[in-house]
Amino acid sequence: MKKKTSVLEKVYLIIFMTLLYAPMVVLMVFSFNSSNSTSVMAGFSLKWYAELFKDSATIAAFRNTVVLAVVSAAFSTVFGLFSAIGINYTRSKWYKKSILTTTNIPMMNPDIVTGISMMLLFVFAGTLMRRQGVLGFGTMLIAHVTFQLPYVILNILPRFRAMDRYLTEAAQDLGCTPVQAFFKVTLPQIRPGVIAGAIMAFTLSLDDFVISYFVSGPEFQTLPIRIYSMTKKRVTPDMYALSTIIFLVMLLLLIAMNVIQNRAENGGRTAGKQVGK
Repeated sequence: MKKKTSVLEKVYLIIFMTLLYAPMVVLMVFSFNSSNSTSVMAGFSLKWYAELFKDSATIAAFRNTVVLAVVSAAFSTVFGLFSAIGINYTRSKWYKKSILTTTNIPMMNPDIVTGISMMLLFVFAGTLMRRQGVLGFGTMLIAHVTFQLPYVILNILPRFRAMDRYLTEAAQDLGCTPVQAFFKVTLPQIRPGVIAGAIMAFTLSLDDFVISYFVSGPEFQTLPIRIYSMTKKRVTPDMYALSTIIFLVMLLLLIAMNVIQNRAENGGRTAGKQVGK
């Protein structure tokens, strides 16, 4: 018997959803405002979207952000996958718990502490190598991969626990090499976790400001840092347009992630049935 939702629960849900999405709705509405007012809607216009694409500095920062997010997500996904494999097949329970605890530390550590410590490390390394201006794309890439890696690992590990460990052994008994068994059996089973980890790493990189602020150089600026520098002055509606575009892109990315996960799970079940036969 299904439990009926009470009136109080419905009211709570409506209030929660309103508080959660009302700011975004207001921002999206005013991104189409014909005037630069942040309180009066003068009329519908695409003026601020046109102004946004004329701002070469903002477009360059957006391009840098996307490039950094894609590259760091790719590295963290590959490293996270191999790390999850190593942790999963570790026999020592004490060693496995120690590694998992160590993996969780970067997620619990405040971003400002991580950012400052990484900045000091990079500057110290640059001093040892007698190089100036070491902060830039390379240091931001290392920093982003570092704080993304635990999230990728923790997205993949549950898929290993949910997988039937005898499937890989069955594939090897049927003639597959360990590498073939991994790509034909194991990887399809854990693919939803890998995809989820990659997308989470991508979104974390897009959103990061604190760590990026400390490890960035003057020649490589990401969008969050660009927006922060603009907030020192009066925020113009072209930033509303930019925020609207980012929100819609992330919404489409979330939908795509759900679709890909469902297809991957169905494909994994099919592969499991084929191996079982």
